[in-house]
Amino acid sequence: MIDRMVSLAGMTELRILSLGRNNIKKIEKLEDVASTLQQLWISYNQIATLDGLACLTNLTTLFCSHNQIKSFSELDKLKANEQLRDVLFVGNPMYSEVATKEEARIEILRRLPNLKKIDGGFVKPSEIEAAAQQTSTD
Repeated sequence: MIDRMVSLAGMTELRILSLGRNNIKKIEKLEDVASTLQQLWISYNQIATLDGLACLTNLTTLFCSHNQIKSFSELDKLKANEQLRDVLFVGNPMYSEVATKEEARIEILRRLPNLKKIDGGFVKPSEIEAAAQQTSTD
């Protein structure tokens, strides 16, 4: 079982990195694949923050379910990842901040409005509208 991320120097063509079902606590050392990595699969780890992802300029997919992310505010760290379209966060403690799965989807979309899929389901026009309304009242 892997407990930390190591340098990926020399992996200049890496597009998908799968590190799910390990004991990783911190996202780090991705600078060497910052321009090529498109998908990062890190579900079922011990990750508590989303630090270390801003450098991934071409990241389109982030599977980060069943980790230790406690607050939706962590998602604000993904604003720099403008290509991000598909995320998976279900199973993180932050879901206890909201009453329903639908509310969680709206909160995620409010923070990351470019998403097309959240937790395996396509974003609906009604969700886009609800997220936009919440954002305008903040």
